[in-house]
Amino acid sequence: MKSTIYIIITMQILISCSSNKTEENTAAASSGSIITLTDAQAKNANLSMGNLEQKNITALLKVNGKIDVPPQNMISVSVALGGYLKWTNLLPGMRIKKGDLLAIMEDQQYIQLQEEYLTAKAKLDFAEKDYNRQKELNQIKANSDKIFQQSEADYIGLKVQFKSLSEKLKLIGVSPDNLNENTLSRSVNIYSPINGFVSKVNLNIGKYATPAEVLFELVNPDDIHLNLKVFEKDLDKLYVGQKLITYTNNHEKKHVAEIILISQDLSAERSAEVHCHFEDYDKTLLPGMYMNAEIEVKHGNAYVLPDDAVVQFENQQYIFVQKEKDQYEMLQVKTGIIENGYTEIMNVDSLISKKLVTKGAYTLLMGLKNKGEE
Repeated sequence: MKSTIYIIITMQILISCSSNKTEENTAAASSGSIITLTDAQAKNANLSMGNLEQKNITALLKVNGKIDVPPQNMISVSVALGGYLKWTNLLPGMRIKKGDLLAIMEDQQYIQLQEEYLTAKAKLDFAEKDYNRQKELNQIKANSDKIFQQSEADYIGLKVQFKSLSEKLKLIGVSPDNLNENTLSRSVNIYSPINGFVSKVNLNIGKYATPAEVLFELVNPDDIHLNLKVFEKDLDKLYVGQKLITYTNNHEKKHVAEIILISQDLSAERSAEVHCHFEDYDKTLLPGMYMNAEIEVKHGNAYVLPDDAVVQFENQQYIFVQKEKDQYEMLQVKTGIIENGYTEIMNVDSLISKKLVTKGAYTLLMGLKNKGEE
């Protein structure tokens, strides 16, 4: 009886081993980076094969920067002699026109300057008449040379003083030609020298401003430009006149710009400034605003594969090479530019003549991963 039981158990073990071998023969075989498919799996995988292709591709250089304004389009408004701010209605962002009243300043030194000017003007009239009189008398030897020379020195001195005071009045916006004893004023008006908008308001009403203090900052946005930071390795791909697409971080609208200047100086970070001019002015673009830019640069012929041929695993890129019928090996590759459904392959020396999986690579990757997890 024991002999019979032993024979039955032995037969069951043999049958079980035979069954396991059959299952192994019908399943996909996987070893490291090589996967072998059964006929059924190969049919279901729907793989496509091909070779490396050569295509003329362009690279998309992505950089960023911010909107800038040329120095001649940014005005800092101050008062040459200082003074108290009596009136203004300016707010940052307010639109202004050339000649608009920006502020009214007042100070007692304005009165003193006008007084000195009118006094110098009156003295100059007298000195001029006295100089002409002494000159005539000296010509007929009716007075001494000393008296004439003193008259001449007084006249020249007053002319200098009068001219100096006249220029000072112009600095604070007072017209000397329209000034007389009836038009003396303790206040002066400040007018806008440009069309544009108010960038900053640095003073409140009643506060004293020194001559060096900036009251307002004005910007003429007609000539705003984009200042991009481009690294040294990419500078040789750019040229003056090159077109680019720019956009803000919200991507709501794209703007066409053109490179107008490429700086020849490199910063400590090995980057240079590239200045670009917008083709169309957009009032929503403000100085200091950060923007992104995309520039198409030529790259020439490159070896490429369809995007479906390249898979990513653990932050590395791989493709599959056919070794035998239904047997494929996963190889790591270095990729470059991705454009119009194709990916550039950099290390191609050992791949040029080989059959590569151009469609279905992800299915093979999943097969390898699943086998590795068992």
